[in-house]
Amino acid sequence: MSARPDKTKRRGVGDLAKGGVPIVGLTAYTAPVARLLDPHVDFLLVGDSVGMVVYGFDTTVPVTVEMMIAHGAAVMRGSAQTLVVVDLPFGSYQASREQAFRTAARIMAETGCTGIKLEGGAEMAETVQFLTERGIPVMGHVGLLPQSVNAAGGFKVQGRGRDEAERVLAAAIAEAGAFALVIEGTVEPVTRAITDAVPVPTIGIGASPACDGQILVTDDVLGVFTDFKPRFVKRYAELAPLIAQAAEAYATDVRARRFPGPEHCFGVR
Repeated sequence: MSARPDKTKRRGVGDLAKGGVPIVGLTAYTAPVARLLDPHVDFLLVGDSVGMVVYGFDTTVPVTVEMMIAHGAAVMRGSAQTLVVVDLPFGSYQASREQAFRTAARIMAETGCTGIKLEGGAEMAETVQFLTERGIPVMGHVGLLPQSVNAAGGFKVQGRGRDEAERVLAAAIAEAGAFALVIEGTVEPVTRAITDAVPVPTIGIGASPACDGQILVTDDVLGVFTDFKPRFVKRYAELAPLIAQAAEAYATDVRARRFPGPEHCFGVR
């Protein structure tokens, strides 16, 4: 009887360590992209940023649980070794701890992901505790909260001014029951103070190099999403012009009847 082949072990939440080598995260929404990113990152976030990047919404607010499940399952199928975290979308967890548990449990069961991410500070502390006590690994998210952009009056950098800095720091400490903490759009000194204060790894996005790790939206990194470029983004490729050029070349060949050629057809003698 032959031995079963070893399967690649997928990372768990305990593999995201505080200190040491920085943690690498990127977003993914599809199986092909997840497959390409899988060998290079420590975790993939199936972010509700899918609403803006893939669906063309102005904010993340319209994203549904069904969308997150579909994209989360695709990323799980496309990846083999990285930790996968899926966002809880707006309106699916804020009403109560019980609502949050039902949503998180459904997403984990239907996608196979390892954990979920939710936004908020002190007001979400009891929910974070409630979920973790019931076997739901939670990644927290403080600072700029995209789901609260309407209440906040837009995408504004957080932590400016003493009162605001203290509020963000308190929010981070409140969420420290999570296994990691995303800090978004927050001034560098406040982010550094949070990283020093909390016992769990911090993941920065528009925050500080002092964080235990960093995450960016993959479409920003690759230069595919071109509606705007946040200051904190570094583009490692400019794929949008290449895609447009390829589409133009294809259209030109079709209109000139250069494609398809005999080599692309069946039964040609």
